[in-house]
Amino acid sequence: MQSRRKFIKISSAGAGSMMLPLSFPNFFSDNEEDVSKFKKIPTYCEVCFWKCAGWAYVDNKGDIRKIVGNKFDPHSNGRFCPRGTGGVGMYNDPDRLKQPMMRKTINGEQKFVNVSWNEALDFIAQKMKDIKAEHGAESLALFNHGSGGKHFGTLIKAFGSTNITAPSYAQCKGPREEAFKATFGKSVGSPEPADIINTDCLVLLGNHIGENMHNNLVQEVADIQDRKATIITVDPRLSTIASHSKYWLPIKPSTDLALLLAWINVIIERGIYDKDYVEKYATGFDELKNHVAQYTPEWAEKITEIPAEKIKKTAWEMAQAAPKVIIHPGRHVTWYGDDTQRLRAIAILNAILGSYGREGGFYLPNKGKLPKMPHPAFPKPKWSWKEMMGDKYSHAHYSVANAFIDATHPDNKGEHKLKGWFAVGTNLTTTIPDQKRTLEAIDNLDLFVVVDTMPAEICGYADVILPECTYLERCDHPRISPHREANFAVRMPAAKPKYLTKPASWMVKKLGNRLGLQDYFPYDDFSEVIDWQLRQIGSSLTDMKQRGVKLQPKLNHDLFIKNGEDYKFKTASGKIELYAHSLEEKGFDPLPVYTEHEKPAKGFYRLNYGRAPMHTFTRTTNNPNLTDLMDTNNLWVNSITARENNLKNGQEVWLKNQDGIVSTFSINVRVTERIRPDMVYMIHGFGRNNKMLENSYGKGISDSELITNVKIDPVMGGTGMRANFVTFITEQPRKEEAAV
Repeated sequence: MQSRRKFIKISSAGAGSMMLPLSFPNFFSDNEEDVSKFKKIPTYCEVCFWKCAGWAYVDNKGDIRKIVGNKFDPHSNGRFCPRGTGGVGMYNDPDRLKQPMMRKTINGEQKFVNVSWNEALDFIAQKMKDIKAEHGAESLALFNHGSGGKHFGTLIKAFGSTNITAPSYAQCKGPREEAFKATFGKSVGSPEPADIINTDCLVLLGNHIGENMHNNLVQEVADIQDRKATIITVDPRLSTIASHSKYWLPIKPSTDLALLLAWINVIIERGIYDKDYVEKYATGFDELKNHVAQYTPEWAEKITEIPAEKIKKTAWEMAQAAPKVIIHPGRHVTWYGDDTQRLRAIAILNAILGSYGREGGFYLPNKGKLPKMPHPAFPKPKWSWKEMMGDKYSHAHYSVANAFIDATHPDNKGEHKLKGWFAVGTNLTTTIPDQKRTLEAIDNLDLFVVVDTMPAEICGYADVILPECTYLERCDHPRISPHREANFAVRMPAAKPKYLTKPASWMVKKLGNRLGLQDYFPYDDFSEVIDWQLRQIGSSLTDMKQRGVKLQPKLNHDLFIKNGEDYKFKTASGKIELYAHSLEEKGFDPLPVYTEHEKPAKGFYRLNYGRAPMHTFTRTTNNPNLTDLMDTNNLWVNSITARENNLKNGQEVWLKNQDGIVSTFSINVRVTERIRPDMVYMIHGFGRNNKMLENSYGKGISDSELITNVKIDPVMGGTGMRANFVTFITEQPRKEEAAV
């Protein structure tokens, strides 16, 4: 695609002048080292969104020697996962962004040029003023992920826009949030309030716990495995957790809703639901019963390829364990475009088994609280993302990232248009499906600023790149998250920022000064804000540097609903809504309805993707510590499929999808019986195409570039990504055939 913002691979000439030879201490073998002589600094991890609190140990030379968990932190219980332990690799990565860069045209060719912070910030501030004068402040938008984005959120709101979004909603967990809100009046939240440690039956649908390394959740699953609790895993692949489950149901892909409806049918028809709970707390049971009468186990067997007897048996297992049963809502749930309805079925199943608000089911989380440092009121924008979306996605309670793409795209004929973007800590071209449309939107911008620690692919399309220091070199807002106990954690710099990198709190203050918004950033160093907040609750930064994590027991309420207790849910009726009037009022099915999804053409296989315990998306696949553990992905292919296509174990192949898109790089085949013959599987985050990423460039395939068939969830705008099919190419394709 010809583009004003032609992708520029950030060359060594553009960034290498700051590169220094570095050596990496062997942190993993240092674990037995005597740490008593080291200084320990409180932090919380930024390698993934779980944000476990821990300690960074620093020696007398100022080198970060290792990172361990804080034993008082409910997210980690004192233990870090492989990714968290390897987080110091982010700090030591020689491929890091090192100084600001700007896109300039030199001798007719676009290049990234190293510039000073003053030049970069002056340019951005002037462009923001120009956009505001011509299109209004509301035309500026923020895409964010991680702690740095919160600082930029303050800047965007002070500037006069509330158009702030995170791909973690529409590209990941949005359907479950809206499904639970429509049913229980409250979204799921993060971390998920699942009382796994006390459950007797855990049901997982496409949820790869153990491959998804969500710290305390994995710890709790390990504990219930020790006491032989029942685990039922529904997955077309024999994942790690499936191999440790009492039941593995290798379901036909895209038919999960049929199984869920059949389970509800069995539990109601056999009368093994929690009658007292449903009668006291729920509405719409009669409508539900009549609705699911058609969805028998025998009907579901023909669709899911799960035997009817096994459907009945697993439903019985759940009912026997109730209310200590969890049908887990999962995390990345944007699959086929009817995802909110599938998650509604999960919510309903939990409701009729009486697990919501019950021990061993879902607890009612407590959340810590810290006062906010006063600043002037934010200006009221003339329009926001809600007006921008109009009647689309009426149940989206959060902004939809792909709607921001639509509002920026040149085919947007509506009143509200976006003309400037900040992308902070999010690699948009690998996060949001349909890369072509995203790039067309970027090409229509007046300003595009990327803030990151690494030269992620999205940097190649920026006007300005601002290098953020890593989480180990900065302080940020205290982490406040819902859990069994109200708590918060602090992060302090364990080392000075390397090179010319800066924290986001510094960047927004400097931009604020240039924009006349300095009153919104009343600090010289952001630690002053944290100290002020802590002093309002009788603590201090000095105190928290010794603790790292503080529990707030006075803010706690009961975790569970007592038997017979009057309890009002936050729905319109005050009850659990099995029949969702809120959906019906907007023209959606008030009860989940099974619909058949696309099937692969002959010779094509459904593309599925997932996680590895040592990596978080593209964020870590260049990390020198973590690439020692896994430096590429491979392609799971069933032996029948391999035989049909003359594929051998370890063979190099390229993939072509249903729209003719060919992968840029190749991948090695892993022939296995642990996957159904009608699909293939790979780990997400590989296939990096920026040569500055020396540890990861060209290793494996990016599933993102092959996801061009996107199924939009009409309820909340989620992007279903599992309706893509691939076939194999065994000879290296010509360059012009490859994607990108």
